[in-house]
Amino acid sequence: MFAVSAYSTIGIPLIPGAARPTAAVTTYATLLFADLHGYDALAERLAPVKVLPLLGEYFSVLTGAILEFGGQIIQLAEAELLAGFGVGDPRHSQIHEAVSAARTIQQRFAPIRASWQSKHSIDTGVGIGIHRGEVAIGTFGPLEQGATLVGDAAHLAAQLSRRARAGEVMLSAAVHLPQKSAMPLLHLPQLKLRGRSTPLDVWCVPAPTRLQLRHAALCEVA
Repeated sequence: MFAVSAYSTIGIPLIPGAARPTAAVTTYATLLFADLHGYDALAERLAPVKVLPLLGEYFSVLTGAILEFGGQIIQLAEAELLAGFGVGDPRHSQIHEAVSAARTIQQRFAPIRASWQSKHSIDTGVGIGIHRGEVAIGTFGPLEQGATLVGDAAHLAAQLSRRARAGEVMLSAAVHLPQKSAMPLLHLPQLKLRGRSTPLDVWCVPAPTRLQLRHAALCEVA
């Protein structure tokens, strides 16, 4: 299950009346999870007062691109973000929109990454994972005012973001684009993720420039 206790929910409930559900509400959604690789070094070397505006730049890029392509900001946690596309709409999965938002994030963050490296000598990059699946809409906290999406689909998107090379987008087979798409895609070897019984079929939208910073070298251009 996707961990939610450390997250703050942004905005209004995803579905009207869902803020205080009397029963579990399930839906399908395309989940985009973004993780700032290199954040540990950033937080260790810089004072919190200096880290805060950097995170402001980072989240401004993420939220701007997601909202621009019709997504919803679900949760923020320190240097991570979960967004939903096509939430509760079986006719429109918004897979293309989610992938377009991810590519836009990578393009817009590139100059910010270069600026941070120049000013602070710290390498960073955004790893993004996208997956589509069933989730439950839940509310947490003493006031139960914020809705979140819970389930394996959200957890899997988070795992993909951490396994992607910084600057690239990793897609599960549930969301990979058709071959006729003009978007460059790499079909990777099946990925074995911790806690999963079977390997996962994954695709990658490679970065124009290969970044060395990564959690795992699984999304590379030959």
